[in-house]
Amino acid sequence: MKVIYPGSFDPVTYGHLDIIKRCSEKFDDVIIGVLNNVSKKGLFTVEERMNLLKETTSQFKNVEISSFSGLLADFAKDKKCSTMIRGLRAVSDYEYEMQMALVNKKLDPEIETLFMVSRSEYVYLSSSIVKEIALHNGNISSFVPEIVEKEMKNKIRGDF
Repeated sequence: MKVIYPGSFDPVTYGHLDIIKRCSEKFDDVIIGVLNNVSKKGLFTVEERMNLLKETTSQFKNVEISSFSGLLADFAKDKKCSTMIRGLRAVSDYEYEMQMALVNKKLDPEIETLFMVSRSEYVYLSSSIVKEIALHNGNISSFVPEIVEKEMKNKIRGDF
């Protein structure tokens, strides 16, 4: 079975990587769909996020990194995949993710969304929190892999 795990991954965190690892163990093929949201300015470009994901997921041979803009339903159709994985950290995530799952189902009745509950050690973790800590020169080493931490520091210092 093939699944898509979509998101912005700006930056990829240990929480994301845990979901990816668990998906790679349960499914034949995992497509990481990196959203190019043109209405949002991210810390990293889509290409940079894809490169960081490729580097941090290289041990998973059944993981493919791809980008998309527009509708997830269209991306899924292009990838010939109708199963989405979404990570849930808290009840607030569930409400939003349920809404998105229902919209995707309405756009394409073949789409199924499977929810994967975050491990307790990652329940509080989000890319936004990691960026906020990094912007204030806080220690993010327990939230992201070393390469991501290094690239974030370079971005924030302006050494790109």
